[in-house]
Amino acid sequence: MLGSCLLSLRVASVAVIFAAILGIPAGYALGTRQYRGKRLTLTLLTSFMAFPSVLVGLLVYMLLSHSGPLGALELLYTPTAIILGDFVLAFPVICALSAMFLGQADPRIRKTALGLGASRARAALLVMAEKRYALLGVVLVAFARAVTEVGSAMIVGGNIAYQTRTMTTAITLETSGGNLSLALALGIILVVVVFFANLFFWFLSHVRSG
Repeated sequence: MLGSCLLSLRVASVAVIFAAILGIPAGYALGTRQYRGKRLTLTLLTSFMAFPSVLVGLLVYMLLSHSGPLGALELLYTPTAIILGDFVLAFPVICALSAMFLGQADPRIRKTALGLGASRARAALLVMAEKRYALLGVVLVAFARAVTEVGSAMIVGGNIAYQTRTMTTAITLETSGGNLSLALALGIILVVVVFFANLFFWFLSHVRSG
């Protein structure tokens, strides 16, 4: 059980870190720039936020299977495959919500920074720093999405004991096997993990306001 818990935390954390590294800058570009097709792009990203995890798992499976374009890497049924699936789930969440919050930032921050000679990258970092608590909330939402998903992990991970069995796939296995007490215990652990992630965000916001 401990191995499943640690694996869930590890794959979700790695996936969300990479999703944040790519998604927050992309969200900044979407939120602060005007271009044709912006509304459509944001609508698509918002739609992908609710993408079924089983469908994501199927797409990643097709990508990593022996007949797929990345089949030679032999990543299917490994933690890396689960990370990839979690990344696909987390990226639209981070990108879309970052675009919303960063687009609401005071435009004078960016204009003033550029006027004082700051580079575009420096100006972007100042805007992100202004919205850092909102962005932290975005990352935690994406983490909750990744750590609680089951469909993608089951399909691309294979639910292999001591290798790719996460908390959610273990819950599914134990429930189907009639071991409801263990399934419930894992479910409680999962809820506690998400609760403490949200409590951490609340604490930081409370410290800021205080």
